[in-house]
Amino acid sequence: MSPLELRAARSLASIYALRMLGLFLILPVFTLYAEQLPDSTPVLIGIAIGIYGLTQAVLQIPYGMLSDRIGRKPVIIGGMLIFAVGSMVAAEASSLLGIILGRALQGSGAVAAVLMATTADLTREDHRLKAMAIIGMTIGMSFALSMILGPLLNTFMGVPGIFWLTAILALSGVLLTIYWVPTPEKSRTHRDTAPVPELLWSVIRDVQLLRLDFGILCLHMVLTATFVALPLALRDLGGLPAPDHWMIYLPVMVLAIVAMVPFVILAENKRKMKQVFVGAVFMVAACELALIWLSHWVFSTFLILVVFFTAFNVLEASLPSLVAKQSPPDRKGTAMGVYSSAQFFGAFLGGFAGGWMYHVAGAAGVFAFCAVSCGLWFLAAVSMNSPRYLSSFMINVGTVESGRIPELVVQLTQVAGVAEAILLPGDDVAYLKVDLHALDREALGKFAVNIP
Repeated sequence: MSPLELRAARSLASIYALRMLGLFLILPVFTLYAEQLPDSTPVLIGIAIGIYGLTQAVLQIPYGMLSDRIGRKPVIIGGMLIFAVGSMVAAEASSLLGIILGRALQGSGAVAAVLMATTADLTREDHRLKAMAIIGMTIGMSFALSMILGPLLNTFMGVPGIFWLTAILALSGVLLTIYWVPTPEKSRTHRDTAPVPELLWSVIRDVQLLRLDFGILCLHMVLTATFVALPLALRDLGGLPAPDHWMIYLPVMVLAIVAMVPFVILAENKRKMKQVFVGAVFMVAACELALIWLSHWVFSTFLILVVFFTAFNVLEASLPSLVAKQSPPDRKGTAMGVYSSAQFFGAFLGGFAGGWMYHVAGAAGVFAFCAVSCGLWFLAAVSMNSPRYLSSFMINVGTVESGRIPELVVQLTQVAGVAEAILLPGDDVAYLKVDLHALDREALGKFAVNIP
């Protein structure tokens, strides 16, 4: 990667991390704070936790389309400012309804898709996956840090202080966008990273992709619903004071990150993706069932959470990989856009359903709801097709006359390791599905145009 590409990847990953921290820092502590508010009900608490997902799911694709028209940086800056305003509203709110408004505004700063599109604008096709990997690792670490730092920060500044910190982080993201993120020379739709509106229906009706969209919806629905009830269970059933919850989350997250590595290697390198994936779904369901009966003891809850987050991390890593493998090479960006919207909508459903189930049946009811949801997901996962172990790959082939496209496609598919090639009129990029273990990179490189 060139210095410009490295700068783009690091700066955009930093902005993504600041935003993710702002969204998730309250997850392990909010329920304990919100029950003290005058209009507190379990349903409103759940909505306050998950409402950001609804506005995020609705607005992220329109923001991406807007950034194609007016440029990436103005949309990123505007989105981060909206996020900061939402954080301030939540920080100053004295009621749950005020916090719900603030959290909805936080989600309205829906710049995730725009950040990905900016990454595509600033990186060459053959280095784009590296930049996306940097961002992906940053997202994972941000979530883990949120789980650890949330209870610690709550001890020193409380939930309103965390919201004020979130606003500061968002404003820092604005400064990073202005002064560190390179300005793209031109912005255009990249089919590998951004949704293409005319392709949405073809992606939505793909049954295999729908299974994966349902999976990420379930995963984040279960995560959000679990954290409506889990902090209360740790305090009320396990007898662990709220300021000490970080002592559970810190070792849980560290152990889970370490434990996931061999499973990811087994899935990708040993080509056991479906087996590992289905097994992880089963373990999440089993952990939710175990919480129904064993959340009265802190040590048993600790062990369950280690298994839960190990499986959660495996699924978080596997699901995008499966979407990339399943989607046609020129529709990856559209498939990922629908997948991302399903993820955020799942967070909203989890907050609402978790709050309602807690009102009806307490913490055990929430965990039972999560177990049943994962059971349905398990049935969908067991019956899915085994993935093709192919990766999306792109090369810039320059301007190709329409009459030469079929010939060039045939030539590309004759390269060892290339399973599929798509080249569209007016586009200078060939979208490929390749077996990275068998790919003849030297032969493929002969078709690429060297761009200074």
